[in-house]
Amino acid sequence: MHKKPANGIRSKAMKPLHVNAGSARGRKLRSVPGDNTRPITDRAKESLFNILRPSLAGAALLDLFAGTGAVGIEALSRGAGFVRFIDNKRVAVETISANLVATRLGQGAHVVQGDAFAHLAGKPDRPFDYVFIAPPQYNHLWKRALLALDANPGWLVEDGWAIVQIDPTEYEALTLQNLDEFDQSKYGNTMLVFYERKETSQLVSL
Repeated sequence: MHKKPANGIRSKAMKPLHVNAGSARGRKLRSVPGDNTRPITDRAKESLFNILRPSLAGAALLDLFAGTGAVGIEALSRGAGFVRFIDNKRVAVETISANLVATRLGQGAHVVQGDAFAHLAGKPDRPFDYVFIAPPQYNHLWKRALLALDANPGWLVEDGWAIVQIDPTEYEALTLQNLDEFDQSKYGNTMLVFYERKETSQLVSL
């Protein structure tokens, strides 16, 4: 199916969020009040979807710590078949729901208010082509989420990817059993790190 090639920090001068391309191109998105979310920059988002474009049509994406929902909504706008958005804050869930209404992309979406770690620890109800991880920064939450996914790789299809959005200063190489890091890209203070699921014959049962 795939692929191979392969955060942003909120700033005071952050441009209004919008959909870059696809059926909802140009539609403005609401921001989550406060400064606890990590909206991806336009540059990083455009580069990310240039990478995903060849295999995005009909794909399923799990958007963890979804915030405004900008990444998952961009995926739906560009042809993804299904996106599950998860955030533990009600205000974020309400923002995502409003943005889905504004972009008319709600039919392919499932919005969940809940804990991302508890979700990853549960029995997968379906596999995803992509899992996008962009938690609040500097608290090592990305590592915790990635390790939880590594311990429960059934959330990913056999050739699925996990994509982590962090500040470059947060990065460190991790010892993983069922995922392999294969690429990373930097866009100013945004870093995207790409992991792929190992072949089924190589998976380690934890």
